Amino acid sequence: MSGTARRRTDADTGPPTPETALSPPIRRRPVAAALMLGMALAALDSTVISTAIPQIVGDLGGFSVFSWLFSGYLLAVTVSLPVYGKISDTFGRKPVLLFGIVLFLVGSLLCAGAWNMGSLIAFRVVQGLGGGALQGTVQVIAADLYPLEERPKIQARLSSVWALSAVAGPVIGGLLAGYTDWRWIFLINLPVGAVALLLIVRHLHEPNRDGARGPGVDWAGALAIFATGGLLLTALVQGGVAWAWLSAPSLALLAGSAACAAATVFIERRAAEPIIPGWVWRRRTISAVNLALGALGLLMIAPTVFLPTYGQSVLGLGPIAAGFVLSAMTLSWPISAALSSRVYNRIGFRRCAITGIACAALVLLAFPLLPYPGADPDAAWQPALIMLALGAALGLFQLPLIIWVQSSVRWAERGTATASILFCRLVGQCVGAAVFGAVANATLADRLDEAPPAIRTGLPDDLDGVSRALEHPATLTDQAADYLRRAVDTAVDHVYVGSAGAAVLALLALLFLAPRRTATGPDGKLGAAGAGGTEGRDGTEGADEQAQTAG
Repeated sequence: MSGTARRRTDADTGPPTPETALSPPIRRRPVAAALMLGMALAALDSTVISTAIPQIVGDLGGFSVFSWLFSGYLLAVTVSLPVYGKISDTFGRKPVLLFGIVLFLVGSLLCAGAWNMGSLIAFRVVQGLGGGALQGTVQVIAADLYPLEERPKIQARLSSVWALSAVAGPVIGGLLAGYTDWRWIFLINLPVGAVALLLIVRHLHEPNRDGARGPGVDWAGALAIFATGGLLLTALVQGGVAWAWLSAPSLALLAGSAACAAATVFIERRAAEPIIPGWVWRRRTISAVNLALGALGLLMIAPTVFLPTYGQSVLGLGPIAAGFVLSAMTLSWPISAALSSRVYNRIGFRRCAITGIACAALVLLAFPLLPYPGADPDAAWQPALIMLALGAALGLFQLPLIIWVQSSVRWAERGTATASILFCRLVGQCVGAAVFGAVANATLADRLDEAPPAIRTGLPDDLDGVSRALEHPATLTDQAADYLRRAVDTAVDHVYVGSAGAAVLALLALLFLAPRRTATGPDGKLGAAGAGGTEGRDGTEGADEQAQTAG
């Protein structure tokens, strides 16, 4: 196959795509820089604000609801992703990305001017609606601009933005909150976003697709999806935290989400261009990846949420040092992702992802086997080494799946397909936070109930008192402090075992649902490697129409 044919393999069989319009590398570089800046806006957002919470609460009040600064943003991003994916397939990527950056910057400016916690939470939701457009559309444009053999490089660069944000975000947030004012956390987004806007306007040129547009966006379906996702995610995020799981608010939210889900199915089945079309779940490649990345969202709760708690409560590390233990994973992940193309070009997307998630399951199971360290900061190298291995394994897992899905669909379907897998991962994170939070709380409650009578009087009476007691160990006897550390150690071990179970679920989805072969890959080879190839419209494997056209 010639070089020209190879480049056209992953292009749309219809009108010319942004990939063909911007194929010269000199014109792709400023767009790639803009994509990385746009991704940085979304990636830095949560990590920067986390270390400034004490200053924000001290200025605005609202300690009881400050968690909604994160939950509200996450809800807005999650429920808006499918809508932006469909809109980008209908009207093009550029207007959606520009709208998302502008909305994110408007939300940032509003957050900087917030006068109380309620207004700040509302403006964070506005930010999240812009962040949903950023997260999904950046990934899709990257797939449009780069042919299959070059995609790992740009995706690794985007992953490195997340890695750098995980390390630098807390430091930047602490410096701004400590030496200036917390409002600058949001104001620094403005120059970054302005540069990204300028680069996108000047250098990203999409062909006119007016003739290719369908009936338009299914706005009724979009509203139904917003309502379904908003109610469900609110129940998952706040259940067991703001109210009990079996309380009236939880049951009402779950019942409301079920009713809205039924309405969504009814609306989408009758829509000419549904927001979440049926082919997303009928095609085995996409449905398998959706389930696998949903499981990835589940398992990520262990390292991202519970590992910092382990570092501070068990090892006795400070907040920044505990964050650096987690950063080991964010450093190895993009490196592994960048090298994954050498693996999946040899053994295929499916087998590469299976290898990665199988290794991740073994790494997660190794965490509970660590010896109890006590309050010994010198033992931090052990969990850091495990996180380094976990990042390497997940780099072989996630990126090949994203590229596989993006390479299996036409241009006009890529936004919807990409949004669906990101949506499933975010929903998995919300479910994981609820499930593993309940596991950890149940373990701690059992350990408190089973405490020996000799030290029970010195232990806190409830779960909220556990973190406060470990922050001030001088208020406890040595025996009580050690008992609490062991209890937290056991709770985190149980969460890691559950995360390994989520990895097994992802493995099963790939083993039994993902297609083993594709008829024709983009390099013209038959499918054991699985490097591309599309499925037929009914969900079965068929010849790759794009490869046939290119050939």
